[in-house]
Amino acid sequence: MNNRSGSTLLNRLQGEIMTTKPIKPVHPRPDTAWVRIPDGTKVKHRHEGHVGFIDGLTEIVSGPNRNPDGKTQYRMNIGAPDRQLVTESDLSILIDDEDLVIMLRQKAPYRRAVTQSLHSVLAPDRFVKLD
Repeated sequence: MNNRSGSTLLNRLQGEIMTTKPIKPVHPRPDTAWVRIPDGTKVKHRHEGHVGFIDGLTEIVSGPNRNPDGKTQYRMNIGAPDRQLVTESDLSILIDDEDLVIMLRQKAPYRRAVTQSLHSVLAPDRFVKLD
């Protein structure tokens, strides 16, 4: 096997030369980078209706449902001591009357930055006002 110009591999199979390019990893969101929902962000489960806040990430060893990073799920605190593992696609981000993300113990300038960051990767319908 030869490596020419660092990008093309040449394989000799039964007298034929086959050119292959390196395989690029497949990412769930190839056009944009994943933006993590920060701890303390108030969220609502889109299907089950639980309201809580993000309490960290848990790396998942097996199973089909993962965040766009391909390896984690969010821990959603739905009331001490209850935690639920959820993926980003199952969450709505709760916003206040000023359309800023609701977060525990954070002031408006930081919440505004988080809101802009999350709006860069999530659809507008994922942001809902707290009832």
